Amino acid sequence: MRRADSRLLGFALYEVLIGVTIFVVGILALGRALENCMNASNLASEENVIRNIMANRMAEIQAAPGRPDPKKELKINSGYGSVRLIQKVVPAGLKGDKGFELGGIRRVNLTAKWTRNGIQQSKEISFYVYRAG
Repeated sequence: MRRADSRLLGFALYEVLIGVTIFVVGILALGRALENCMNASNLASEENVIRNIMANRMAEIQAAPGRPDPKKELKINSGYGSVRLIQKVVPAGLKGDKGFELGGIRRVNLTAKWTRNGIQQSKEISFYVYRAG
């Protein structure tokens, strides 16, 4: 083998090594991106479950005929762990045009608390309920 041929062979070997390195880096980056997408999908799914739990409780309160309980705490298994749903009901304190307080209107605060990866998470909604009397 001539000296020029061995140089070309060595250069071709370097090209192959650089190409393989670029390919491996690309595959690793693609794997990391896929992992991030899966994590984001799991987080969105968990948040969706929490929103559904809160929406269901809100619908139960709105559909119930009597006044909602002033304080109530529920533990719900969400499939992602236990969720504490805390309900607090207070008078709305709304005033009419003439400055008088509007009776029968209550503000309901629902707070969901759960743990994700050892970190406490929470979500809160407030809404009004009217019950005459």
